[in-house]
Amino acid sequence: FPTPERGIKALAKVLERNILDVPQKPTLIVPAAGCQLSPYQALTRIFEEGLPCIDFGQAHSPDSAVEIALELGFPVALKISSPEILHKSDIGGVRLNIDSPEAVKNTYNEIVAATRDVQPQITAKDVLVNKMAPPGLEVIVGMNRDPQFGPVILFGLGGIMVEIFQDVTLGFLPLTRDDALVMIREVKGYKLLSGYRGQPKVDEQALADCILSVAKMAETHPEIIEIDLNPVLAYPDGILVVDARIIEQEKS
Repeated sequence: FPTPERGIKALAKVLERNILDVPQKPTLIVPAAGCQLSPYQALTRIFEEGLPCIDFGQAHSPDSAVEIALELGFPVALKISSPEILHKSDIGGVRLNIDSPEAVKNTYNEIVAATRDVQPQITAKDVLVNKMAPPGLEVIVGMNRDPQFGPVILFGLGGIMVEIFQDVTLGFLPLTRDDALVMIREVKGYKLLSGYRGQPKVDEQALADCILSVAKMAETHPEIIEIDLNPVLAYPDGILVVDARIIEQEKS
């Protein structure tokens, strides 16, 4: 390549295709190559890293789900919290905007039953209960540990922007705050972050903090092979991590 910068950009494009090249029908069970934390464990790890997370708790029964929901305040979301499930929404394991104790009980039972219908060998009854977040702009922040190039940090707009347009940017360690801000500002849909058509600008510094926290986790926890914070809701005055997925190497 004529310059190192062009070489790095070309490498980033190759890795971007590899990271986003997922099958049309995603695997529902975690592959043997890694050990996935449960959604509750993953959010707890992210919270312990100092990132702002949605209020959440883990229920083991319909009654405990109601107790957590009453403590958090309605409306809430319920999600199956098994480390064996890779894509919980694909099996009916996610329900949103639940607004009463009776609905929480019914939804808990429906989620557990839906999981068993698809994967009868999964007997876990753990369900993540979290408070519904205020509307914000969805983004994703992630990390994939490439066998050749090490941790690759990913940032992108959520929803249709990443699913259809694959609008993401990549970064490599060591990552500085300036690097993180460049990643944010280089996505094609950056106008949505910067106040498009009278919408408020999102807090870019808080997004940079999130990117740097994921980079730090990759650097200090070599056992982690994948991090997926999706969605992260961005606001004018901060962010909230709503859902997290972490996959670690199998322990020998």
